[in-house]
Amino acid sequence: MPIDMEADRFDALVDRALDGIPDELARLVRNVVVLVEDEPPEGEPDDLLGLYDGVALTERDGSLLPQLPDRIFVFRGPLLDFCDSEEQLVEEVRITVVHEIAHHFGIDDRRLHELGYA
Repeated sequence: MPIDMEADRFDALVDRALDGIPDELARLVRNVVVLVEDEPPEGEPDDLLGLYDGVALTERDGSLLPQLPDRIFVFRGPLLDFCDSEEQLVEEVRITVVHEIAHHFGIDDRRLHELGYA
């Protein structure tokens, strides 16, 4: 059965997941904003847990022109629907955040699945 959680508490889980990223990795994440949305955008699967919107570091051209920040979305509704307990939710939020940050570094879904983050 899906669980329910107030938006502020859910946001705190995302913050905690971000705080759990090792400092040496977190220092390499630049010009990225993490946003919590209730649901995925229209046209995306209803059960999408997260989304990376940007250009992976491995695909950038080295331009010095200012760029808009990449965006990582974490979708509250699908994550709540997916989980049966708060403990599972904490773990799934962590996996989702790591998964989307990995896309920022150019790691594809196949490799993430191999690593247990898909």
